[in-house]
Amino acid sequence: MQPVTMSLHINHPAPDFELPDLNGNPHRLSDYRGRIVIVNFWSCECPHSERTDRDVLAKLTEWRDVVMLSIASNRNETVEALKNVSEARTLPRVLVDTQSVVADMFGAQTTPHIFVMDRDGILRYRGAVDDATFRNQVPSRFFLDEAVGSLLEGHLPTLADSPAYGCTIVREV
Repeated sequence: MQPVTMSLHINHPAPDFELPDLNGNPHRLSDYRGRIVIVNFWSCECPHSERTDRDVLAKLTEWRDVVMLSIASNRNETVEALKNVSEARTLPRVLVDTQSVVADMFGAQTTPHIFVMDRDGILRYRGAVDDATFRNQVPSRFFLDEAVGSLLEGHLPTLADSPAYGCTIVREV
């Protein structure tokens, strides 16, 4: 297994990428410049992604000018499975990263693993969605909400980095 290295730095521009959605339409990160972007490394099989989907989708209805790009980087998940689960969970868009190129570029290790860019494409937060863990399954702090809320209010998040928690991204089958 290839080691994953963090190639992104907080308060620096996120690299642009282009990935197809589940219908084959291309999406570039730079297409969303001017909006706050949540890049969510996602899995259709991971229970942590399922829990996160419910929480984040509820917040997306409240947040203005915020877009979420869920990126499926697990090599063992089929496009059909991705489509079925994303439709059932009503995810706005899922991008396919079958070779984990973007996951490697971002240094993503788990699903979910969240990266938040401000309106200028600068990485302002990376890590977990909340403080839930195996031992503490009910979150008491929602890191993503704090980060996005800060950016919407026009200031930097107090917490910019936290350890991601979830299922390991499957890079080899």
